[in-house]
Amino acid sequence: MDAKQNIKAEDWVNELLSQGKYAFTLDAIRIAFPNQKNVAIKSSLKRLVDKELIISIHKGYYLIIPPQYKSKGILPPALYLDSFMKELRRPYYLALLNAAAYHGASHQQPQEFFVVTNFPVLRPTKKKGLKVNYFSKELIPEKLLEIKKTETGYLKISNPFLTATDLIQYAKRVGGINRVTTILYELMESIKPESFDNYLLEYIPVSALQRLGYLLDKVLDNQSLANKLYQLLQNNKTKLYPISLKTSAPFKGFTVDEKWKVVVNTIIETDF
Repeated sequence: MDAKQNIKAEDWVNELLSQGKYAFTLDAIRIAFPNQKNVAIKSSLKRLVDKELIISIHKGYYLIIPPQYKSKGILPPALYLDSFMKELRRPYYLALLNAAAYHGASHQQPQEFFVVTNFPVLRPTKKKGLKVNYFSKELIPEKLLEIKKTETGYLKISNPFLTATDLIQYAKRVGGINRVTTILYELMESIKPESFDNYLLEYIPVSALQRLGYLLDKVLDNQSLANKLYQLLQNNKTKLYPISLKTSAPFKGFTVDEKWKVVVNTIIETDF
């Protein structure tokens, strides 16, 4: 594209922004400029990237950077994640520390973003110092998700219970079991006992339920939630096998909690 045509591409991007759209695909700009060759379009996109008006976060997918985010050079994932995952045709939800912050664990402000989706695995992205990590599950439990309104649309996040069990399942990735327990202390007020049903057992590993039950019962002193969870396991005749509280530590020679069958191979130290 020559300079005049490049201005048209910039005008097109600004028009999208005026419509509340913060992203576009390579295919979309090709459709908008049908008479332009592929090499010319890519050249125009490079100029827009150099001017810090757009940034590529995935092959063929661009974010538009509005003036209020110009200094950061990137958008918060909450503003584009839903449309991005729709473009990839993937189920997803915002998880772990990010979801916990939505549910009241507000002082645990993460420096990274954590997104759960299906297979094949998506590689993490790091742009302008902002890292988005992707975890893959065979099935995404839609009934355990909540939808939050954002200024650009909607965002799917894990509900408080799924957030809690994900934190336990991925404890190593979020700072270890001590930090997870601290977050659970803030999070447990948002967990509703009436939401405990058989659906949980279909999508959440029993080992995560055991560790959550033990922490609620013996560390966080929330017997009402712990007993409700234990009752659910008992009603379904779920067999509990000994598992370690801290997965990365040895468990031989440590005491086993008989109720939850959790090997207490670490001392929980929290910030509350």
